Amino acid sequence: MSKLFDPLTMLPTPYLFFTGKGGVGKTSTACAAAVALADSGKRVLLVSTDPASNLQDVFGVELFNHPTPIEEVPNLFAANLDPETAAEEYKAKVVAPYRGVLPDSVVASMEEQLSGACTVEIAAFDEFTTLLTDEKLKAQFDHILFDTAPTGHTLRLLQLPSAWSGFLDESTHGASCLGPLAGLEGKKVLYHEAVKSLSDKDLTTLILVTRPELSPLREAARASSELKETGIKNQLLVVNGVLTSSINEDEVGKSFVERQQKALSHMPAELQALASYTIPLAPFNVTGIASLRAFFAPVQGNPDHVQQVEVNADIPSLEALISDLEGSGIRVIFTMGKGGVGKTTVASAIAVGLAERGHRVHLSTTDPAAHLEYVFGDHSDQISVSRVDPKVELEKYQQEVIRQNADSLDEEGLAFLEEDLRSPCTEEIAVFRAFADLVERSEEEIVVIDTAPTGHTLLLLDATQEYHKEIARSSGVIPDSVQHLLPRLRDPKETSVVIVTLAEATPVYEASRLEQDLKRAGIPTKWWAINQSFAAAGTTDPVLSGRAHAELNWIQKVEQNAEGHVVIIPWKSNEVTGYEQLKELSWRKATAARE
Repeated sequence: MSKLFDPLTMLPTPYLFFTGKGGVGKTSTACAAAVALADSGKRVLLVSTDPASNLQDVFGVELFNHPTPIEEVPNLFAANLDPETAAEEYKAKVVAPYRGVLPDSVVASMEEQLSGACTVEIAAFDEFTTLLTDEKLKAQFDHILFDTAPTGHTLRLLQLPSAWSGFLDESTHGASCLGPLAGLEGKKVLYHEAVKSLSDKDLTTLILVTRPELSPLREAARASSELKETGIKNQLLVVNGVLTSSINEDEVGKSFVERQQKALSHMPAELQALASYTIPLAPFNVTGIASLRAFFAPVQGNPDHVQQVEVNADIPSLEALISDLEGSGIRVIFTMGKGGVGKTTVASAIAVGLAERGHRVHLSTTDPAAHLEYVFGDHSDQISVSRVDPKVELEKYQQEVIRQNADSLDEEGLAFLEEDLRSPCTEEIAVFRAFADLVERSEEEIVVIDTAPTGHTLLLLDATQEYHKEIARSSGVIPDSVQHLLPRLRDPKETSVVIVTLAEATPVYEASRLEQDLKRAGIPTKWWAINQSFAAAGTTDPVLSGRAHAELNWIQKVEQNAEGHVVIIPWKSNEVTGYEQLKELSWRKATAARE
């Protein structure tokens, strides 16, 4: 595990996929690798397929869904695959041949069917597939790097070639939630080529990025196994943010090293079988070209010039946020933010804090990479816990729709409906239904929802109106829970969003964009929670102190943006798991430096 990661010698294939649990440094690793390869003379394209992409924050330039040159790095181009833009372009492309040929009413029906969130998913995949199979692009670039979305979404994205290929092969009626299959039929060969490219070890390498922490390591192991099953077997492991030793006697630094070493000693067997490399912990935020060039071998800091960082003593602890939520009578609470910022932990601590105050609480997750069960562990009688499992919800939804329509359809009509429900997009509809039912529980108990990473959260919430139409089309029935959802989400007396971030550039930028998007959707936000803060932990370790100093600017920005409605949670030497530790976190003073 001691060998340092060197992209120049370890990334020989033309297609490179960087994946891992949100917050492990996947984007930083992909960007730094792209810069290193370009600096060596290779022509490189870096692409984000994440709906919550933050490539533009790292490079400081506006990016689009086509290659844009990065002026400071000759040979490097970058692009964002924007799902919304891709969906509009896809819809126009599918409908265009029928305008003036079919009646206006038929064209209007096609447009209606192509207006749902399902189209967003397949349209983004359509662009992703095009990149994988574009011979001109392959000739233009030596390497195409994909900075993929957090693991749950990456698994769905990379499994889509097989899913859609299978659906098209078996389809006979032309039914799908995307409308006529004419828009997809011509893509059969393209999708099969994508499957071949993904599974070809001479073309594709999967770089599993993780941190030396238990939860990200488990997630990387799960991703490795599931992606091997889809045929992507050329994998290597990169452990980012490793601090090999604490130079002075700082307790936080020693605890940090011990916690990392303990996690690495329990590395899952699936990962032990892979070639693995490390990246040292950087004592700086990774934004800008200079920091990317220093990323793989950062300066470790000078132990003779370290000062303990002091945080604004007026910033309260999580207890203040929980007390405010209780006093306001809020019934639905979301924790939202970039993947890996600790939304699950904060949601669990809020649930425990409310339960300790005598309230009945339901805690749930809609995150496809859910690990709430691991964080929460045992719980009290005041709390019920659930997870929206996509596969379970899909089966329930399919059975419900068929049962509701069985008496009103003839044999051919029922076969048509069953085929429609076999589309991979149907899963999104099923998950949405479960999400609406979850919010409905707020009539009986306080509902705390640990949501998926930012991009998915926005796609889920923005899709509300379209799913109304989609559910009505598929089942003929719009449940009360679905009809009530948007009014509930938009009522500041009933719903509150807690935005969780780290005191770092990318999480703060992304959280700010999330807040603006939520405001445009009419969904209220009030509190911000700065999690895992080294500045609040009182460290004097040279590397961690460097990170603590870098936090101060972002803590100040969050304070200003949140107009004082901000809490800060110190980095803790032990990973927060179990009811008692969550209870302590919910009452803990922000100035408590360490265990």
